[in-house]
Amino acid sequence: MLKKNDIYKTEIIDYTTEGSGVCKIDGMAVFVPSAAVGDIAEIKILKTTKNYAFGKIETLLSPSPDRISPDCNIFHKCGGCTFRHITYQSELAFKQKRVYDALTRIGGIDGSLIGEIIDADNSSFYRNKAQLPVTLDSDGNVKVGFFAQRTHRVITLDDCQLQSRAFPPVINIFLEWANSNHISTYDEKTHTGILRHLYLRYAEKTDELMVCIVANANELRKEKQLVQMLCDGLPNLKSVVLNTNTDKTNVITGKKCRTLYGDGYITDILCNMKFRISPLSFYQVNRSQAEKLYKKAAEFADLKSNETLLDMYCGTGTIGLTMADKVKTLIGVEIIPQAVEDAKNNASLNGISNTEFICADAAKAAETLRKRNIHPDCIVLDPPRKGCESSLIDTISEMSPKRVVYVSCDPATLSRDVKLFSEKGYFVQKAVPVDLFPRTTHVETVALLSKLVSHCSTEVEFDLENIPPTKTETKATYEQIKSYVKANTGLDVSTLYISQFKHKHGITERENYNTGSWKSSVPTVPPEKEAAIEDALRHFQMI
Repeated sequence: MLKKNDIYKTEIIDYTTEGSGVCKIDGMAVFVPSAAVGDIAEIKILKTTKNYAFGKIETLLSPSPDRISPDCNIFHKCGGCTFRHITYQSELAFKQKRVYDALTRIGGIDGSLIGEIIDADNSSFYRNKAQLPVTLDSDGNVKVGFFAQRTHRVITLDDCQLQSRAFPPVINIFLEWANSNHISTYDEKTHTGILRHLYLRYAEKTDELMVCIVANANELRKEKQLVQMLCDGLPNLKSVVLNTNTDKTNVITGKKCRTLYGDGYITDILCNMKFRISPLSFYQVNRSQAEKLYKKAAEFADLKSNETLLDMYCGTGTIGLTMADKVKTLIGVEIIPQAVEDAKNNASLNGISNTEFICADAAKAAETLRKRNIHPDCIVLDPPRKGCESSLIDTISEMSPKRVVYVSCDPATLSRDVKLFSEKGYFVQKAVPVDLFPRTTHVETVALLSKLVSHCSTEVEFDLENIPPTKTETKATYEQIKSYVKANTGLDVSTLYISQFKHKHGITERENYNTGSWKSSVPTVPPEKEAAIEDALRHFQMI
């Protein structure tokens, strides 16, 4: 049994999903931060549980070939980065394996369907958003920084290797203003004090900068002075916003924003389109990699000019609007009102008129669209880290899109959801990891799902009828419709049931096929079989 403070010589053999090194000591897994696969080291045990332990490198005896010197002096203190101590190629290999393991083990898909990770051209200074907690240092001066990993202890920073180079000058001006005016900082234990977070956004292509102060108040003392100092020191300043958050919560921003300077938003260019970004709207933190991600998603979507695209969790509309010129209609769904307004404005800003944006929860909006008898040909999903609700997956399958393009920031929840989709007849056709967050453990994945085609396929030989079909029936024979229904629902439907339903919808049958008294002699189609036949006819574009 491992004991606290004992030291063992061992080799690091793997990484956890959070990026800690893994070694085996006396058959027990020990997790070691800032370790590299291939390190041989003396590990000091810090904590033990029944099934695993935590340790740290006491002495590095033989460094891994992947190990490099960190280029940040607070790397070991700050929780922002995980992989500044290994080569970028080693980091990519970890992320590729993480996505592969999740999709094959949890999702049950064939590993050959997973493509090579799309790497980043630049692994430093790529983040266009910073949310910096504000607190006091030991001398009582205001400071900003990042929370140390798994704590609320703020680590100050001089020059973060992830954040935009546009941010340090803002921090300096903000601290000068706060300290010279003795502005209080928020204490989450007593719920007193004013300054909670300094929230910064930067538009890489337009060089526009937004400064947002998150405060436990509706106004700031000396706020006009702050605006003037920012304007004087930042030639690319576009907007200054006060966000009010008076709730006892760990959520960073509140719902109320007041513009102190400018228009309350910045504008960036993504995929050759302009996008308006306000404080509360979602926008990918790595613009260059987001372009690669969206292009891959568009490739997977394979859209046609007569199709309807549904963009779930659309945010400011970025994914959907970049594909809008390829479809007849784009419908976007987002729960944050300001983001929906931004999406509408972004559509107008880019001269796009074939759009509808709905402010609602994804599952409720999907159910509403289904009741409106809207059947999108393709659905793009970009949910939060927790993934999709099972009810949403149910509703999407009932809408019966031809293709689902799923963009995910968590391989585990993606894998869970594709497993649920497979139970509804939707199978992964291909998936590709995309590195949007270099030097961290996070990785995006885009996956294409569609019906009937699976790596576990079954060949079906159709015995086509000898009678020449009509124009309508060239889209699908009775046997094809039966096979589709059987594959998707497990139901057996007869030719008479299909014929009855086609007649109901005014689909012309062969001449003299339905003469006689069949209407009175054939029983009514059961509701579940009627729904299955209707789904099949929609799939074959017969209704």
